[in-house]
Amino acid sequence: MAKGKFATSVSCMDGRIQIPLTNWIKENFSVDYVDTITEPGIDKLVADNTDLESIKTKVGISINKHESELIVVSGHYDCAGNPVSNEEHITQIKKGIEVISSWNLGVKVIGVWVNDTWKINTV
Repeated sequence: MAKGKFATSVSCMDGRIQIPLTNWIKENFSVDYVDTITEPGIDKLVADNTDLESIKTKVGISINKHESELIVVSGHYDCAGNPVSNEEHITQIKKGIEVISSWNLGVKVIGVWVNDTWKINTV
C-alpha cells in the first residue's frame, strides 16, 4: 500500500483545471495525494454510463491500492471535449455522482464545477 492519504479525481484532461482542482481537494479534504483519472469531457462520459470499464478499473486501483476514500467528479468551463452549457455540465456531474455511487465502492463521491476563473464550486 502507498503511504499517505489519497483522494481520486475523475476529471477532464484539460491541463488548466488540474492544479486548481488538485489543490482544492488537498486543502478541503486533508489528503496528501490526488490520483487523477482523465478523459476529455469526462463528465458527459460518466453521466452517459457507457464504456466505463477503464475508468472503473482505475478508480478501483486508487481505492484498493492507495486506500482513497473520496472520489471527486468534475466538469469545467470551456471544455473542448464536451462543449455544452454550464447548466448541462452541472446536470452531467450530478448524474456522474449517481453512476459512480452505484458502483458501491464504499467511499464518498462528490461533484465539483470548475468555473471560468478556475475556482472550484461544489455541486
